[in-house]
Amino acid sequence: MTPSIQSADATISIRAVRKTYSLAGSVSPSKTGKKTGPRDVEALRGVDLEIREPGFYAVMGRSGSGKSSLLHLLAGLDRPDTGEIIVGGCAVHSMKENELVKYRRREIGVIFQQFNLLTTLDALANTILPGVLDGRPTKELETRGREILGELGLSDRLHHRPEALSGGEQQRVAIARALLFSPPVILADEPTGNLDSTSSAALWRLLEETASKRKMIVLMVTHEAIAASHCQRTFILKDGRVAGEFESHGLDPSQLAHRSSELARTA
Repeated sequence: MTPSIQSADATISIRAVRKTYSLAGSVSPSKTGKKTGPRDVEALRGVDLEIREPGFYAVMGRSGSGKSSLLHLLAGLDRPDTGEIIVGGCAVHSMKENELVKYRRREIGVIFQQFNLLTTLDALANTILPGVLDGRPTKELETRGREILGELGLSDRLHHRPEALSGGEQQRVAIARALLFSPPVILADEPTGNLDSTSSAALWRLLEETASKRKMIVLMVTHEAIAASHCQRTFILKDGRVAGEFESHGLDPSQLAHRSSELARTA
């Protein structure tokens, strides 16, 4: 396994993607207690989005705008009803299930809000877990894991379990795990949702530096203008569609919030 710099395949192409979910019925809150029938919710309504070069990008939108649905489709955790999704040269929309398993393990990295670290494993073991599941040699994986954790400032935390790590340190372990196979694309789902303001600011800087140093795409889903202000470009999602996009590097959070609300209002 040779880590290092990615280049040509650091691209994302989403074309005319639609996704509808069927929700089960529920009991009506009215006095009758009548049960409602199942209903369809159109989460994505023809999303088009293109990223053609490495960098740190944000997808912003209110709750219910389709951000999480879009991230799940990009990660191969769900399938679009129609449309195309190409990530790092992989046609995610047409992959078979066994291909999606390998894609999620090798071709992308995903950083979750809840860290998703195994409490019984230390930082090094959590970092190399995708490689273990992929059948890679343990010695090679441990060398790679130590290297990444060292780059992220965790050389002295290799054998600490999650309970002995701060929230910021746990999220850095999650980033190390996402970087194990040097994927061209990393997806970050509200990665600072469980961190304080100081740890959040440090993590946004780290993601920006990671995208620049490793020549990869880091695509972050967020509802915070202060988070998106660290990104070079921001896409605004509204009602399951891309309402617009703009260069966000250099904008302060208030400017970015104003720009995004204007786009959402006029879309």
